[in-house]
Amino acid sequence: MSTPEGEIHPPTNDPWKGFRGVMAGTLILEAIVVLLALPVVNKVGGGLGPGSVAYLVGLAVLMIVAAGLQRRPFAIALNLLLQVALIAGFFVHPSIGAMGLLFAFVWGFILYLRWDIQKRMEKGLLPSQQAARPEATDE
Repeated sequence: MSTPEGEIHPPTNDPWKGFRGVMAGTLILEAIVVLLALPVVNKVGGGLGPGSVAYLVGLAVLMIVAAGLQRRPFAIALNLLLQVALIAGFFVHPSIGAMGLLFAFVWGFILYLRWDIQKRMEKGLLPSQQAARPEATDE
């Protein structure tokens, strides 16, 4: 079956499925890092109060829940809201806010990748959008 030259094919594989996996994995890693920060804040930050423990554990739980919501249309907004909440962790300890800034750079790169995938898909440049080319044979 031939197609007109210049026609853009839809991708045969869903590129957003893998992208959602990257976002979910990033959230899980981020939740682990937040939970690992508890003993650090306790030792270095002069102890943990009930409010700071609730904040950090609650934020980690929200990140784990958000990892399962990556198919939803509001997922990226939720991910960025969680980043703002992590950066606001400066009030718990400056290291939490610094960790939030570090992950904000990671999420900035993820948003760049999203933009790049969208542009490539619109131009038909994704590998799964390339028409099957006949194999060259040595005859």
